[in-house]
Amino acid sequence: MLVASTRRLRAEVLIVLGLSLGQSAVYSVVQLLDKMSRAPLAQGTSTLNASRNTREYFDLTYQLLDIIFALVPVVLVFYFLSLHRDPSFRGPSESESGFQRLGFTLARPRRDLLQGLGLAALIGIPSLALYAAGRAMGITTAIIPSALDAYWWTVPVLILSAVRHAIVEEVIVVGYLLDRFGKFGWSTPLAIGLSALLRGSYHLYQGFGPFIGNAVMGLVFGWVYSRTRRVMPLVVAHALLDIVAFVGFSLFGKAVGLG
Repeated sequence: MLVASTRRLRAEVLIVLGLSLGQSAVYSVVQLLDKMSRAPLAQGTSTLNASRNTREYFDLTYQLLDIIFALVPVVLVFYFLSLHRDPSFRGPSESESGFQRLGFTLARPRRDLLQGLGLAALIGIPSLALYAAGRAMGITTAIIPSALDAYWWTVPVLILSAVRHAIVEEVIVVGYLLDRFGKFGWSTPLAIGLSALLRGSYHLYQGFGPFIGNAVMGLVFGWVYSRTRRVMPLVVAHALLDIVAFVGFSLFGKAVGLG
């Protein structure tokens, strides 16, 4: 029975990753090889928020559809987490709530916000330094956080895009995977390491610098989650980092190396 349950969970994880960030990791490796076969990485570019159509409202429609459908695997994750009770979870009438199990709630808004701000500061400045170092060493592409045209909806869409990335990555790569890896019987350090490796791998299209930087970010976020059992501070931190990068570049045209 335990073997069958483990097999089901492994199949579940493969399905979730195949529909989301595992798929992104595969594409990222191929894109990296494509860029390296064309020219040195230092001459390549990586655009994080590209225009999808030359007509304003069709572009807006495509941007919103991308954001909405990217969140579907997150809904699937919470559905899977809510299917079966977790006997190790402690909380009145909350044992079947995937939101509660991952700490994706508004139960501690002030603490989550403060922790998120602290994590954003901890990760943000070193990330900029690593991006600059990677560019100097020729192992990182030029990162363009936003290539959207200047419309009335550009900044709101960039903010939504940042929140989308934060929710998808932190819920799936940290909360969900650490939960499932634990049920496989894997140690916490191994689970955090694999989660961080996946985070780095789907950023490989940006070059080796962002791979390293995001893998380190994954180690930090994984450790924080293992102590708090809440993804909300991680979502706040990630969203803040991306909002600064996306909106800052859109408004001021400065190449900010976060993704």
